[in-house]
Amino acid sequence: MSAGMLLFIAAIAVAVLLFLVIKVKMSAFVGLLLVALGTALATGVPIGEVVPTMVEGMGKTLGNVMIIVGLGAMLGKVIEEAGGAESLATYFTQKLGTTRVIGAVTIAAFILGIPVFFDVGFIILAPIVFGFAKVANINPLKIGLPVGAVMLTVHVAVPPHPGPVAAAEILGVDPGRMIMVALPITAITGLIGFYAAKLIKTDKIKMGPSPATEFLDREVVSGGTGTSVAEKIKAPSALTVTALILLPIIQIMIGTVGTMQTEAESRAHDIFSFVGASAFALLVAVIVAYLVIGHQQKWSLEKRGSVLDSALPAVAVIVFVTGAGGVFANVLVKSGIGDALADALVATHIPIIVMGYVIALALRASQGSATVAILTSAGLLAAPITAAGYTPLQSTLVTVAMCFGGLGLSHINDSGFWIVTKYLGLTVKDGIKSWTVLTTIFSLVGFLLTTGVFLIVS
Repeated sequence: MSAGMLLFIAAIAVAVLLFLVIKVKMSAFVGLLLVALGTALATGVPIGEVVPTMVEGMGKTLGNVMIIVGLGAMLGKVIEEAGGAESLATYFTQKLGTTRVIGAVTIAAFILGIPVFFDVGFIILAPIVFGFAKVANINPLKIGLPVGAVMLTVHVAVPPHPGPVAAAEILGVDPGRMIMVALPITAITGLIGFYAAKLIKTDKIKMGPSPATEFLDREVVSGGTGTSVAEKIKAPSALTVTALILLPIIQIMIGTVGTMQTEAESRAHDIFSFVGASAFALLVAVIVAYLVIGHQQKWSLEKRGSVLDSALPAVAVIVFVTGAGGVFANVLVKSGIGDALADALVATHIPIIVMGYVIALALRASQGSATVAILTSAGLLAAPITAAGYTPLQSTLVTVAMCFGGLGLSHINDSGFWIVTKYLGLTVKDGIKSWTVLTTIFSLVGFLLTTGVFLIVS
């Protein structure tokens, strides 16, 4: 099948999905599965491989997402139920003032995003974002959108995250130099993007049922929800809540630094990989919260278990829809649509730094995964970059520009899109108008800054 026909089918598939979800009001989970099935058949995936391809996509996505979302939701629920999110938000709002809250939380998200994967960090910070929004009487979208965009920016451009690390290895770029180059660029990108986020008219967006609205609507007493007057207990201190949030982040950071400093396949490397695994770090944090918060609040063992279990129904939709997004993305990959698009762009012979960005952006839009987009782009351009005779700094800048291509156009085939929109209660239409637009602005700003530095040093 020709590249043009594959791209036409991809465009039709996205249009049909948007129509089903926005106009027909179909469940996003069902809509994604139907469109994935139709796309697989239309692009010539052998009929015997259609369902296995869909199952593979669901499995690959949920393998990464389900444990993290479930444990992250439990950690957040324990903190919420005890009134810890409001306690933390009240403390810092009083110290910083309402006008500085959004900026402070966004800066914290940038720092925390350096060692922590985007989805893990966003899920951990979500209840804190909701707490700040409630205490400061701010629309959660005003905090949640820039926080998510800043964390995603760091995730796609700064080692030790998988996309930039793998791209650096493919292109022969030193990861340490890449950190020194990418970190200040992402910081400036985050600053500009933060002000761009203020232009999104969040007050006109009606938030649907979600963890955000559930948090904002609940009645809270000093010892959490559902306690009688006689049982009121002071909420956990801001220090306790901060420690619980930082615990998995510090554990992940130790694991990340340890694996970078030890030889692959060594005993020490394996231990650091285990300690720093997101699922294990969150499991440890949940157990510590179960013990510390449960004891402080004088919860019975039954109460502690029920609090943990109560976190799962609220995120069930997020998990299923995210998995269905993985199904659609896997079908797009298997169909060859992404490869066809990349080959067409390579044939245009535009400047390498622009080509790297455009190919990564196009692959991101066509198959959803930022990491896959970055890796594929690096593989396609490895030979041209080597032939160009760039200095180490120039090669690093080209790699960073490519990574920023993996940042933009986060939409319905991206699992991160569903995590953000479902947590914040956004419809698909509002998610595209806010989250997709904002990630693309961050992407363009990062690319322009990187290209500007490239021109200066060339």
